[in-house]
Order: sequence, then structure tokens, then C-alpha cells
Amino acid sequence: MRILLLTGKGGVGKSTVAAGTAALAAAGGLRTLVLSTDAAHSLADAYAVPVGPEPTEVVPHLWVQQVDTQRRFEQSWADVQRYLLQVLDVVGVDPVTAEELTVIPGADEVLALLELRLQVLAGGWDVVVVDCAPTAETLRLLALPEALGWYVRRVLPPQRRVVKALRPVLTRAAGVPMPEDDVFGALERLHAELDEVRAMLTGPDASVRLVLTPEQVVLAEARRCWTSLSLYGYRVDGVVANRVFPEEGADAWRRSWVEAQAAVLAEVGESFAGLPLWRAPYLPGEPVGVEALAAVARELYGDDDPLALPGSAGPFHVDRSSDGGAVLRLALPHVSRADVDLARNGDELVVTVASHRRLLTLPTSLARLRVAGARVEQGELRVRFVEGAA
Repeated sequence: MRILLLTGKGGVGKSTVAAGTAALAAAGGLRTLVLSTDAAHSLADAYAVPVGPEPTEVVPHLWVQQVDTQRRFEQSWADVQRYLLQVLDVVGVDPVTAEELTVIPGADEVLALLELRLQVLAGGWDVVVVDCAPTAETLRLLALPEALGWYVRRVLPPQRRVVKALRPVLTRAAGVPMPEDDVFGALERLHAELDEVRAMLTGPDASVRLVLTPEQVVLAEARRCWTSLSLYGYRVDGVVANRVFPEEGADAWRRSWVEAQAAVLAEVGESFAGLPLWRAPYLPGEPVGVEALAAVARELYGDDDPLALPGSAGPFHVDRSSDGGAVLRLALPHVSRADVDLARNGDELVVTVASHRRLLTLPTSLARLRVAGARVEQGELRVRFVEGAA
């Protein structure tokens, strides 16, 4: 099953590109599902059809889903929310405010990812296209499984034991209810489900496609996005430059835009060297409906296969050496050594790039080795491990 995520800065037209790519796949006879992790849910508007909480077939081979986040919320977070509401009630928070405080930030996007997991596990699709939230939200979302995993592995077990031992005393003394096992179980289930999502989205059949417009600010964000996605282990398979002014018949005003965009597009080619770059023209009207969107995608990709998988093995891999050591290689495009902070914490390697941090749990074969050096070379962080005490 091919899984394709599309993201980009808000307003660059990623929903249009996602909807068009899905429509083109369906036109080729592939059973295609397109869903959105963006709370705006603009896919129904793009296809000009009513869309329900379950996959809705809009034309043969094409289904669209607008995730019912309330239902998923009740399934995945209800036990935790009930406990939090009890605590807030004891300390005097009014019910309406308490309800708002117990909804996790970005819940819509998180729960849409859980729905994606269900659809992939159910099978029946050849292609799943995901219209992601704008870049910043997407990065926070895709980093969540590892962050929650650290909490579940390191903090939750001892906390669970302490609470179980002290629950009777603390409840009587403070009057605040202590969490029961179902609360801890809900957190563990949420982590396990998000961990499955991460495995799916970093697997060999999944990739991310960046959508941008030829503007310096948008390009800068797209470059940072590529770096961050690589840091977290997600493969980027190409870039769509959207709303490119055509050169033909340009008057003086439009010619200035053509020239400005051409300069940025040259930078795009340099910034994403090695990745496919597709260009979509600035259209006189907004494409609405399956046929119009498929036509946009057909012109965008030309003779290329829009579902082709990247040729690389992914942004993270390990090279073994004959002396028993190894080199861990992590793709970090547009990063210099000065941008990277590296630390070793037991069996984890802590990699920090700007405001993004990833805790890489080392495989057993590397955890027993010590770090002998690190460098950034040709868009890769390369960490050398040698025999000896870690």
C-alpha cells in the first residue's frame, strides 16, 4: 500500500495538490483514499461533494474521508479526560473551562493520524493520500510518537507503581483522586497506536511531498521542513512548486513576477538537488471537482509516476566496518556541524537541530560501543562508533 503525505506552509495549495494527486491515482484504476489531518478539512470543498466521517466514494476508485475526531477522541482519550475533569472539579475549576483544559493541543490532527492507522490496517486500499496540516503543525505531530514513547518507557512505569502504593494515603489527605490503571492504560494504548503510525509513515512504502510557492519566505520554511523531517526519519520524495506564473504573453507587471519567481525557482532546484521538482502553473480559476483536479495533477506530473517511491534507503542507516565498529548516518540537508548538538545518554543518542530534538534509541549492536567522533558531511550527520565501553 502506497502512503503519500503532502505538507507545506499554509496557503500554498497543498490541499489542491493532494486532491489532484489522489484523483489522478484513482483515474488510473487504483483504489485510493484521501483524508486530511488539517482541521480546516478543505477536501470536501475541493471535490465539491459532501463527505462523511467514513470513507465516501465520490467517483469510481476514489474515496474521501473527513475524520470524525470527536468519535476518535472518545475512543482514545476519554479515560484520561474523565480523570482530569475529576481533579479540576476538586480544585474548583468550572465545568466549561475544565472541558477545554482537558482537550490535548492538536487533538484533531493526532486523532486523524489514528484514523489513518485504522484505514491502513484494514487494507483494501492501493493508495492513501494524506492532506497534512501546515508545516509547523505537521512537524510537531510527526515528532509526537517518539516524545510520548520516551514518557511511556521512562516515566510512566515508576509513576504507576508510586501512585498505586500511595493512592489511599494521598486521596484521603489531599482529597484529589489518584489515577486508576485505566488512565495509565489509555496513555499506553495511545502511545502504542501512535508508534504504529510512525512505523507506517517511516516504512518503505511511505513518503512526504513538500508543496511550496516560489517565494523566499516559503522556500526557507520548506528547507527547514526537509531538515526536520529527515531528523525524525521521514523520507521526502519530491517538491511541488505551485502557482508559477507562465512566461507566455506576460505584460510588464506580470513579467516582473515571472523574473522574481524564476530566481526563487533556481534556488529551489539547488536547495532540493536530487529530488524531483514539479511545477504547477498559476491558474486563472480555482480547480474544483474531481475532473478539474485530476487535470491539474496530470499537467503537474507529466510523464512522471506521481506514486513512485524514493530511490534512497531512507534518512537513517548504519554502515558496519570490518574492525567491529560502525558509522551511524542520518540525513540532515541544509545543516552544518555548528547547527547540530550531539549528546550520548545511555543507550540513546540525543540529536538537536535548532528547536527540534530527537532521542535516537540505539540498537543493541551500537549501544555497547562508544562514540569516537561525529561530523556533518554532504548533508549527513555521521557518528562513528568503535569498540570499548560506551
